[in-house]
Amino acid sequence: MAKVLIIAGSKSDENFVKQALDLFDEWGIEYEFRIFSAHRNLEELIEFLKNLESDFKVIIAVAGLAAALPGVVASMTSLPVIGVPNNVGPLNGIDALLSIVQMPKGVPVGTMGIGNHGMRNAAYFAKRILDLEVSK
Repeated sequence: MAKVLIIAGSKSDENFVKQALDLFDEWGIEYEFRIFSAHRNLEELIEFLKNLESDFKVIIAVAGLAAALPGVVASMTSLPVIGVPNNVGPLNGIDALLSIVQMPKGVPVGTMGIGNHGMRNAAYFAKRILDLEVSK
């Protein structure tokens, strides 16, 4: 079953996320990619997270603009959550970065850099988390 869950806030994030999916394919890491918006379909996201399969080990949450998705996901799970700010909108991802990195106490989100390097680093970081389990 899938080890990494990637959630993007919008269908328009698909090409951005693809670079991480390509790395997972190259490494033979199983993943599931879903699209949920913390603003447009919050109830569906919450229901999905409540019924999350136990095979997942890490979640990557991608969002731009107000970027509520990573924080919402982190508040609903005990799994490690990696937030990736997409470089969209008038502030080119600065708003998303600040939103993801400024989580309240008890809602940790490992935050990557803005844009393509951040997306790729999220994949590398997820792989390192998975490698911890293999080395046990």
